[in-house]
Amino acid sequence: MSTFLEAVDARGVATITLNRPDRHNAFDDTLIAELTAALRRLGGDAGVRAVMLASTGRSFSAGADLDWMRRMARHSEEANLADAAALAGLMQTLDRLGKPTLALIQGAAYGGGVGLVACCDVAIASEGATFCLSEVKLGLTPATISPYVINAIGPRWARRYFQTAEVFSSSRAVDIGLVHEVVAAERLVATGEEVLKAILQGAPGAQADAKDLVFLAEGRVVDAALGAETGRRIAQRRASAEGQEGLMSFLDKRQPSWRREG
Repeated sequence: MSTFLEAVDARGVATITLNRPDRHNAFDDTLIAELTAALRRLGGDAGVRAVMLASTGRSFSAGADLDWMRRMARHSEEANLADAAALAGLMQTLDRLGKPTLALIQGAAYGGGVGLVACCDVAIASEGATFCLSEVKLGLTPATISPYVINAIGPRWARRYFQTAEVFSSSRAVDIGLVHEVVAAERLVATGEEVLKAILQGAPGAQADAKDLVFLAEGRVVDAALGAETGRRIAQRRASAEGQEGLMSFLDKRQPSWRREG
């Protein structure tokens, strides 16, 4: 069985569906390598407009696979460093992907599964979804995913859930900023479609640059240097072919060239 299913529709929406339901879509070295490669390939494909992450079965992702962890516990520190670097590479690839990303969380997201959620631009959960940063119960820490989770929920909530490893609900997840919206299970896919329709209205280059603005400004003091850089970026975008097309199509009351209906 494939570790995940991949499909790209006529609109350019790529869907990656984690497909290890018998293992609760848990990570192992194979899934990490294959998923990272797929994301990098999709990120470089000009025909892909957005990437949606979903899962089969009862769980979104249970984090690290127990058999994989058992194997790694017997390996050297050097081997464990390489393994951790691979997981860090997956998270960074998803976080910085130059396409809009959307996660649909239909079930439990534990450990690294929470990391996947935190790395996506938009996260929508079903009412029955649950979340847990469970690492300390195993004598571990959420080290690799911690930068992304802390960026999503803030240090105060991270201090609680990194310590307690409590299971929390989708309503709590939306309250603390881990997910953006909670819907009934039967509405999850339809709500994802509504978000995708909104995404497909935007210009792909502008969306990539807009995402990079978040990384540029995050945690920085608003000073003259930041103002100059943001000014340079908007001037560059106005002069770009995409910017010109967007402005002219608006003035001409027509659809811009990148917009796809359906």
